[in-house]
Amino acid sequence: MDKKEKKKKLGLTTKIFISLIVGAIFGVVLCYLVPSGHIKDDIIVEGVLYVVGQGFIRLMKMLVVPLVFCSLVCGSMAIGDTKKLGTVGVRTLLFYLVTTALAITVALSIGNLINPGTGLDMSAIQSNAAKVETMEATSLSETLLGIIPDNPLNSLSSGNMLQIIVFALIVGVILAKLGERTETVGNFFSQFNDIMMEMTMMVMSLAPIGVFCLISRTFANIGFSAFVPLAKYMVGVLIALAIQCFVVYLGLLKIFTGLNPLKFIKNFFPVMAFAFSTATSNATIPLSIDTLAKKMGVSKKISSFTIPLGATINMDGTAIMQGVAVVFAAQAFGIDLTMVDYLTVIGTATLASIGTAGVPSVGLVTLTMVFNSVGLPVEAIGLIMGIDRILDMSRTAVNITGDAVCTTIVAHQNKALDKEVFQKA
Repeated sequence: MDKKEKKKKLGLTTKIFISLIVGAIFGVVLCYLVPSGHIKDDIIVEGVLYVVGQGFIRLMKMLVVPLVFCSLVCGSMAIGDTKKLGTVGVRTLLFYLVTTALAITVALSIGNLINPGTGLDMSAIQSNAAKVETMEATSLSETLLGIIPDNPLNSLSSGNMLQIIVFALIVGVILAKLGERTETVGNFFSQFNDIMMEMTMMVMSLAPIGVFCLISRTFANIGFSAFVPLAKYMVGVLIALAIQCFVVYLGLLKIFTGLNPLKFIKNFFPVMAFAFSTATSNATIPLSIDTLAKKMGVSKKISSFTIPLGATINMDGTAIMQGVAVVFAAQAFGIDLTMVDYLTVIGTATLASIGTAGVPSVGLVTLTMVFNSVGLPVEAIGLIMGIDRILDMSRTAVNITGDAVCTTIVAHQNKALDKEVFQKA
C-alpha cells in the first residue's frame, strides 16, 4: 500500500525536475570525465541524446498548431460576446507591451550597473565569433499587416502563430454568432480540441526522457569553460531575468489579483522547468494551458487565447538579453551610447519581440536588428553565441512565466479565475 502511495506522489512535475538535475549532472560528467571519441561524440551526444531530445521537441511542436487553433476557436466561441473578447485582447496586448518595455529598461539599468563589457580581453573570446545571421527591421505598418493572413491554410502549415490566432478568433466569433445553425462544426472543434488535449497528455508522459536528453547534450557540449570570459555578461542577464520574474511579474500578480506569489511559482514551477529544458515557448503552450486550468483555476476560455498570443509576442526574457547585450557590446568595443540610443533600443526591442517566433535562439537573430538601430557592430553577437544556449533556456522560462501571470490577471479581471482551485493545488 505504501509503495503504491509513493508511486502516486511521484507525479510528472517531480519526474521532470529530477530529469533536469540528473541530465545536467550526466552532461557535466560526459564533458569533463569521458574522453572524446566516436562513442561519446557520435553515438551518445550527437546520436542518442540529440535524436531523442529533438524528437521530443518535434512531438511538442506537432501539437502546437492544431491545439492552438482548436482551443482558440473553442475559447472565442465560448466567450461569444465580441465586446468581451475585444476587452480581453486589448488588456492582454497592453500587459505584454508594458512588461516588455519594463524588461528592457531593467536590462539596460543592470547592464550599466555591472558594466559587463569593461576591461574585457577581446582576444580571449574572439574565437567564439561565428557568422551571424542578420535580420532587417520591419516597419510598424508591415508588422501590423503581417498579423492578417492572406492565406489561412498557408499560415497553418507554416505555423505563423499571429495569423493563426486572428483566423481562429474570427472563426470562433462567427460560430458563436450563428449558434445552432453551425452546431455540427462547433461540436467538431470541441471534440477535436479534446483529442488534442489527450494527445498532449500522451506526449507529456515522455517529457522526463526528453528533458534529460536535451539538458545532457547542452552541458556535454558547453561545459563551463565558455562561461569564464563572459561571466559578467551572463550574471547581468540572469540578475535582470530574476528581477523581471520575481519582482515585476510577481509584484503585478499580487497587486492585481491578491494571490500568493510564492504559491503561484510553486504551482507553475514544473512548466518553468520544462521551458528551461526545451528553450521554446511554443512547445510549452499545451502544458501552460493545462497547468493554469488545474493548478491556478484559470478558465481555458481565457488561457487558450492569452497563452498562444504570449508565446508569439511576449518575449520579455529575449528583450532582457538584448538590453544587456547592447550595453556589453558598447562597452567591449568602446562605443558611448546616448539616452536617445537607449530609447531607440527600448523601442526596437519591443517591436522586435512582437515578431519573434517562440523557437530556440531566435533572440540572437532579432538582436542584429537592435544592434543595427544604434550602430553597434553585429560581430559582437558572435562573442555571446557560445554561451547563449543556457541563457536562452533561462529567458524562455521567464517568457512563459510572464504569459502565465498575464493570463491569471486577465482571467481575474474577467471573473474567470477560480481562487479555490489555486488555494487547494
